[in-house]
Amino acid sequence: MITGSGVGSVEGYGGRRTWNGRLAGLRRLDWPLFLAVLALSVVGALLVRSATFQLLTEQGKDPEGFLKRHILNLGIGFLLGGVVTLLDYRLLRAYVPILYGLACVGLVAVLTPLGETINGSHSWIVLGGGFQVQPSEFAKVGLVVLLAMILGEPRDGEIGPGVRDVLLALMLAGLPAVLIILQPDLGTTLVFIAVMIGMLAISGVQKRWLVGLVGAGGATVAAVWVFGLLEDYQIDRFTAFLNPDADPRGAGYNARQARIAVGSGGLYGKGLFQGEQTGGHFVPEQQTDFIFTVAGEELGFVGGAAIVALLGVVLWRGLRIATQAADLFGTLVASGVVCWLGFQTFQNVGMSIGIMPITGLPLPFTSYGGSATFANMIAFGLLQAVHVRRRAFD
Repeated sequence: MITGSGVGSVEGYGGRRTWNGRLAGLRRLDWPLFLAVLALSVVGALLVRSATFQLLTEQGKDPEGFLKRHILNLGIGFLLGGVVTLLDYRLLRAYVPILYGLACVGLVAVLTPLGETINGSHSWIVLGGGFQVQPSEFAKVGLVVLLAMILGEPRDGEIGPGVRDVLLALMLAGLPAVLIILQPDLGTTLVFIAVMIGMLAISGVQKRWLVGLVGAGGATVAAVWVFGLLEDYQIDRFTAFLNPDADPRGAGYNARQARIAVGSGGLYGKGLFQGEQTGGHFVPEQQTDFIFTVAGEELGFVGGAAIVALLGVVLWRGLRIATQAADLFGTLVASGVVCWLGFQTFQNVGMSIGIMPITGLPLPFTSYGGSATFANMIAFGLLQAVHVRRRAFD
């Protein structure tokens, strides 16, 4: 009786301790961040359904086809984010060379016959069965952890990264950036520049490096333009941005239709699945690059503002996680993710309302996509991993 009672009590205690540990782990998650990402994912799925239902119906295909694939992508994405959350982000230092190498291999593979041009950019590897991989999306993750490792290593007697650290960071980050320019994918290149400048600034680098990097970025953009590395359609996008009414049925069509769709929604919108611009698919790629136009037309200013507010919560929590990180490496990882998602959000919403040129960047956690969704969820997992281990000895 005593033995049975003792064993039973030990098992009971062990069971309670296990469950208490699991519950404590759940409590330590950044729940505002999780709920914001979940809400954006749900709203995004509804917008994807609205953007594609009528078009697929007219084509005689499954009208819920895009929605089903998007839900599958979201499920895989949340699984990836959960796995990354469980990992000790501090151990990533040992695997950064592998991640960096895989990112570069993927970017090189795109430029070989394995790559395929979609929407004017040679950025995809088609796997068959309707599945495609865009290596440049995963290269964003590789860039963040690479710069965090180089710029976040402890340095005796130094306030910020040394000259060798900065040069090494720029050199290694420059290789994938050049490969992305060759695709050409100007939008992702701009994301790379934003992440590099942001992480260098937060790492405590001297200001002259930031000034030089901004100047080098401007010179690179000018060189890309002068030497004709951009496709004609990309040049037309910038021309249309500078003068949107010059060619309303040609180069300026996308921007003009996007503004019409957003503006027609008014304050409260026409109602979910009731958008005339959306249903008539006047705006191209409205399930991906121009998903915000669907929100603007069907949910109105209030709905669009709510989406922006949710994205703001993601960025706010990311910044908070960066300030509470246990080490500089964690601070830089979280800051890099914020720079990435923040710039991409501003660019996507900006091009939908006419204040930024069209570059083909999806809206984080909202637009349809596989590679972009997976990369965003990995970034979300990195933020949670840094938050969960914010105490130095956890």
